[in-house]
Formats: sequence, C-alpha cells, structure tokens
Amino acid sequence: MTTYDPDNIFAKILRGDIPCHKVYEDDAALVFMDVMPQSPGHTLVVPKAPSRNLLDADPAVLAKMVPLVQKIAIAAKAAFNADGITLWQFNEPAGGQTVFHLHYHVIPRYEGQPLRAHAGKMEDAEVLKANAAKLKAALG
Repeated sequence: MTTYDPDNIFAKILRGDIPCHKVYEDDAALVFMDVMPQSPGHTLVVPKAPSRNLLDADPAVLAKMVPLVQKIAIAAKAAFNADGITLWQFNEPAGGQTVFHLHYHVIPRYEGQPLRAHAGKMEDAEVLKANAAKLKAALG
C-alpha cells in the first residue's frame, strides 16, 4: 500500500484550496456534491482525517463516518425523491479507487434509470448549487 498523498484533490478541497458545493461540515467530515454526478444528488462524504482508504483508516474515524453517511443517505433519498440509494466506497486501484483519500459516494437511484458515467463532463455549477441547497434543506 502506498502512503497518503496530502496533495490529493480531496485534501485540497478540505484545505479550501479548491472550491466545492458544500452540503454539511463538522469537526470530523465534509460533505459536498460530486462534480461529475452519476445521478442528481450524488454526494461525497469525506473524513477530515488523512487516510488513503478504509484499509488504513483509524477505526475511530470510521466510527464517526457511518452514522454521517446514513444521515446523508436518508436526506438524499427524501430531497431527490429517490427510489433507493447506492453507497460506494472503493479501496486501491484494483478496487476501483481513483482518488486516494477515504470517501463515500451517496447516490440517489431511480427504478429503471441507469447511472451516468462518472467521467467526462462536469455538471453545471448552478445545478450543483441547487442540489446542495435541496440536500441541506432535507438535513434540516
């Protein structure tokens, strides 16, 4: 396993070097909209603690993440009137990981609708801003 790279894109977002469409933040995590959503409301839950992925994460960090992922999933299902939610968390290149900072994808899903590709064109910033506002409102 390779060591943590403090210059990965999520570390840069956490430091404020790169902007994001923030949904929620606390002392342990940042939640923001995925810029290449596979479905409307596709959200990322990112711990502030540096770890490449689940395999090297501090168990205390993981203990804080799952309740937050659940909270975001419940709010996303309501905010986007979704039929279900897909949660993804990838580990290492062979496991599909492309950004090497632990993160969870929360993706609203709809019966009969396939996911869009997670590459290529970035979503319009106004759409991401509106989706972040919808999710914030659902969180209360």
